[in-house]
Amino acid sequence: MITLTRTFGALYLASLLMQLGSTLLMTYLALRLNALGASETAGGALMAANALGMVLGGWVGRSLIAQVGHIRTYAACAATIAAAVLAHEFSTSLAFWLVLRALVGLAMMCQLMVLESWLNDQARTEQRGGVLALYMVASYVGMMLGQLALSLDEGLGIRALLAVAMVFALCSVPVALTRRTHPMAVHATSIDLRLFLRRVPQALGTILVSGMLNGSFYGLAAIYASKQGLGTAQVGQFLALTIGAGLLAQLPLGWLSDRLPRASLIRAVAVLLVLISLPLGFAQAPSFTTLLWFGAGIGFLQFCLYPLGVALANDNMEPSLRVSLSGMLLITFGVGACIGPLIAGALMEGFGASSFYFFLGGSAVLLALFVGQAKVTLLSEQGACESTLETGA
Repeated sequence: MITLTRTFGALYLASLLMQLGSTLLMTYLALRLNALGASETAGGALMAANALGMVLGGWVGRSLIAQVGHIRTYAACAATIAAAVLAHEFSTSLAFWLVLRALVGLAMMCQLMVLESWLNDQARTEQRGGVLALYMVASYVGMMLGQLALSLDEGLGIRALLAVAMVFALCSVPVALTRRTHPMAVHATSIDLRLFLRRVPQALGTILVSGMLNGSFYGLAAIYASKQGLGTAQVGQFLALTIGAGLLAQLPLGWLSDRLPRASLIRAVAVLLVLISLPLGFAQAPSFTTLLWFGAGIGFLQFCLYPLGVALANDNMEPSLRVSLSGMLLITFGVGACIGPLIAGALMEGFGASSFYFFLGGSAVLLALFVGQAKVTLLSEQGACESTLETGA
């Protein structure tokens, strides 16, 4: 792990900073909307706009990386995000904020494509689980710090936005100054949806559900906690602990995913997530301590899904397609993050805040039914047959 940290340290630091800023911004805007009297559906729409921008960024990012390279793409997007963040202070119009959230989502998607394609380009197959685990650790440390930073400005003033703009300005520094080998130049190959659906359907399903869960969490968990009577500092602590539990899961997850079948791990995580989500769905006005314990358990499991899905996909894709694969995975995550908050927000508005956790449990049920190691084996055999036929032709 120390060797991996030295090798990819600049990328991990950049990820930490950008996730710190992104998480602080999402929670801050959700609480500002709640304070302004907006509905849960409006909070879901704000997260959905961010996710829609991420989907569009999947196509924009491929073109930018091909034309100007990884580092220039990352730096340009960091500057764009910093400007968009500060623009939130000009108006509290929901429509204006939706446009800004879409722009931030688009630019951040390009940044994520740079980081993830760079990591996967230079990580060997036998170390990919560890590389991605450390990447997720850096991301979750940033997310946790972003939630805790919220307690420094309980009045929801401009200081939070200034902090977000600062960290996005700084996140391009380690990427621009890294002395590690840069990724090879790539062509802007098109994203062939049919190819990826045929080759890595279970990975795409995992990423889709992960997007639904994570998008709903970042868009609506703060509103759920606020509806339970928690103050701004307690909301930040609840969300930070949930993310911190996800952080603790990454290193053992990376170790396990390099030694056990990844699809089986995904199914096991999904089943456990169902079991631990339902009690909060049934609970009425749970105590702060109860929220912390169950939130930690859910975070430990929920944040395992994305790296497992990414690793499963890259195990079954040749290097020449990995930039396109990275874009496809992030687009899929964005679609899930667009759909999830809208559904969860509507459920919360119609059936109460606790239905948020029924949504999480229901999504995990669908994933457990969809993913299985036997299906991966079958797909691998089909792929081998197709390759043999093509060679014979």
